[in-house]
Amino acid sequence: MTDLGTEYGGALFELAAEEGRDGEIHLQLKQAVELFRQQPDYLKLLCTPSVPKRERCGLLEQALGGRMDRYLVNFLQLLCGRGALRQLPGCLSEYTRRYNQAHGILPARAVSAVALSPQQEQQLKTRLESLTGKQVELTVSVDRSLVGGLRLEMDGVSLDGTVKGRLDRLRRELENTVL
Repeated sequence: MTDLGTEYGGALFELAAEEGRDGEIHLQLKQAVELFRQQPDYLKLLCTPSVPKRERCGLLEQALGGRMDRYLVNFLQLLCGRGALRQLPGCLSEYTRRYNQAHGILPARAVSAVALSPQQEQQLKTRLESLTGKQVELTVSVDRSLVGGLRLEMDGVSLDGTVKGRLDRLRRELENTVL
């Protein structure tokens, strides 16, 4: 994440939180990032310096003015006017980090060799919430190369309880053993 994304995303969060609209703006900010990801030509047009700033900001107003929160539209126009609209994903990352911190949300990612059942996902989420005291936002994915077990990533920590991880650790220990 860039310093600009950190600065601007944090400022948008502070404003939204002060107004009590941080949840709504968070959702719409995610939608805006997705919109620009799906429409790279539109983003390229909005970032073209040869198109006057007023016209680029006007295009944003036409496209999003009645559909998104006024604070967010103004924020996008500010980024557009400063030639920093491509920093929007970084702004979202910082906004999300601050939003999660303010609301006691802990993002967690579980990777397993086979798909977890909905019941297993719920049990894991409940257990993590009881251990951390936070609301856990759990994302689950499958990586068949893990052979078995589960790898959990949360709060900058990776816990590897996979068969592949155990075999890798055993291999490293054996390589370091002096006979």
